[in-house]
Amino acid sequence: KIEKPKPIKCGTFGATSLQQRYLATGDFGGNLNIWNLEAPEIPVYSVKGHKEIINSIDGVGGLGIGEGAPEIVTGSRDGTVKVWDPRQKDTPVANMEPVQGESKRDCWTVAFGNAYNQEERVVCAGYDNGDIKLFDLKTMSLRWETSIKNGVCSVEFDRKDVNMNKLVATSLEGKFHVFDMRTQHPTKGFASVSEKVQKSTIWQVRHLPQNRDIFMTSGGAGSLHLWKYEYPAQRSKKDSEGAEMGVAGSVSLLQNVTLSTQPISSLDWSPDKKGLCVCGAFDQTLRVLIVTKLNRV
Repeated sequence: KIEKPKPIKCGTFGATSLQQRYLATGDFGGNLNIWNLEAPEIPVYSVKGHKEIINSIDGVGGLGIGEGAPEIVTGSRDGTVKVWDPRQKDTPVANMEPVQGESKRDCWTVAFGNAYNQEERVVCAGYDNGDIKLFDLKTMSLRWETSIKNGVCSVEFDRKDVNMNKLVATSLEGKFHVFDMRTQHPTKGFASVSEKVQKSTIWQVRHLPQNRDIFMTSGGAGSLHLWKYEYPAQRSKKDSEGAEMGVAGSVSLLQNVTLSTQPISSLDWSPDKKGLCVCGAFDQTLRVLIVTKLNRV
C-alpha cells in the first residue's frame, strides 16, 4: 500500500519494461509521476504536466508492445493532450492544444496506436463534447477528427502495435462506435458502425489481447457486455470520384452480465491467461472474472 498527498486519477505500465515495472500516474493536481514500486518514496520522474486534473493516461513502447521509444500520453481537463518521453525531463515531446480563439474542451480519454515501426505512431483523444481527434506524431499534425455527439468516455485501438486496424469509442448515452481505421476517405474519414447498448454511460472498452476482434464494454448500470466485430466481405470500395473509402462491418453481442448496482468504471484483460479479466466499480469492489469458450467464437 502506497499513499501520496495528491489523489491519483489514472495510471499505466505501458511505457516500462517488464523487468522495471515502473508505474506512470496522473493526479488531480495535473502532475505526471513515474514510480519505482520497489522504492516508491520519491518518483523516478516527475513533471507538472497540466494546469488541471489529468483524466487519462496511456503508454507505449514498453512491455514489449509497440515499436519505437517508450512514451506516455496524458489528457487533461485543461484541454491539452501531451506526449512525454521519460528520458526527456520537464518538456513534452508533443503538445496538442486548442488553437487561439478555440474553446478548450475537457479531454476524457487518450490512447496510442499505429506503433508498428520506429517512425509511425498516433494518439487518439476523446473529449466531453463528443469530439474525437487523431494526432499523427510522425507528421505532428491533426490527421482526422469527428464528433459522436456525446461525451467520449473511452477510446482504444484493437492493437497498439499494428498498422491501424480498428478503433472503438464509447460514450455517455450508452452508445459505442467502431471505426475501421484501414482506409481514410479524403472527406468522409473512416467508416464506422455504432451500437446502442443501454441508456447509461459506457465507461470503458477493452479488447481481448488474444483476439483483437473481441472486446468488452463496461456500463453505468453495473453490466459488462462482450462483443465480436465481423468484417465485411470487402473492407473498402471506390466512391463516384474514384477515391477509396472504407466499409464498416457489423457487431454482435456474445454475452452480457450485471455484476453491480453501481457503474463499472474500469476494466482490463490478462495478457497471459485468455479470458481472465478484472473490473472495478463505484461500489468499491474489485472483481476478478473468467470468460470461457472464447476459442469457439
